Amino acid sequence: MAAEQLRADGHEVQISDLYAMKFKACHDADDFTAHDPAEPVRYPFASMAAAADRAFAADIIAEQDKVLWADAVIFAFPLWWFAMPAIMKGWIDRVWTAGIGYQTGGDRYGAGRMVGKRAMLMVMVGGGESYFSDRGVNGPIDDLLFPLNHGMLWYPGFDVLPSCVLHRTDRMEQERYDSIAEEVRERMRTLFTISPIPYRRQAEDYTERKFELKEEIAANAPPGFAAHIDESRK
Repeated sequence: MAAEQLRADGHEVQISDLYAMKFKACHDADDFTAHDPAEPVRYPFASMAAAADRAFAADIIAEQDKVLWADAVIFAFPLWWFAMPAIMKGWIDRVWTAGIGYQTGGDRYGAGRMVGKRAMLMVMVGGGESYFSDRGVNGPIDDLLFPLNHGMLWYPGFDVLPSCVLHRTDRMEQERYDSIAEEVRERMRTLFTISPIPYRRQAEDYTERKFELKEEIAANAPPGFAAHIDESRK
């Protein structure tokens, strides 16, 4: 329904169905086409060495090209054991190479190849909203998703949109399905107008060597993950 709404609004859509593609989740030496198999793989260095010529496996290049083509990327997945499924984490591990997920030099967190693009998590969970509230047994959903939003999306420079979290998706009567379907359609209608999460930028709010919040910011920041959100930019 998300792709259907986007196309109805005049957008072009590409879809990567990782299970249908049988996407390889394991990041290994075969991902580097110029790597000497007699040598051990030092992944960050191998990635940096391959970046200039994009000397990566064909399936990695194909997925990177989709991301570079897109103005917005949606990561849709069920929440399994408080994270994305292994196949999608493998996609991140393999596709976010040097030159794509991070630069070989310069700032990250709000800077990088993905600046100017939007990204959003669409997460299907079995539990109700109360399970993932501030007092919920599973912890606040924004905290659970922080490593994905901040670490996997903001790090390479995306404008990260508030997550679209769909609850009790493993048992749904028609009325609830219709309601959630409309919620998804509305999020697609606002994909390019909704304000992103105002995460702090590495180049502006953190020290150069220790990469800690500057003293004047940390002194007034709330504890935990919320310290890395600049409320003044909302």
